[in-house]
Amino acid sequence: MRLPELLAYYLIAINLVAFCAFGIDKALAENGRRRVSEGRLLGWALIGGTPGAYAGRRLFRHKTRKQPFSSRLHRIAVVQGLLLAFAVVFWFPA
Repeated sequence: MRLPELLAYYLIAINLVAFCAFGIDKALAENGRRRVSEGRLLGWALIGGTPGAYAGRRLFRHKTRKQPFSSRLHRIAVVQGLLLAFAVVFWFPA
């Protein structure tokens, strides 16, 4: 397997995990059970699961107004966007 293919599989998997983590945390919250930590949810986003985290937030309507969680997730997304732009500019010049 080549690196781009491995990277694609990794991103699919990590985003699925992040998405499911938000759903699981929402279900646990509704049932008054012990929750997935905010650090773990943000950690999944940090290692590449930001799109899955945003999708999970939206679909499950979970942690959408919670501060500072929301601002931390937004910062992670901005940094990842900048890193992606940097990679595109320097690894794939026109």
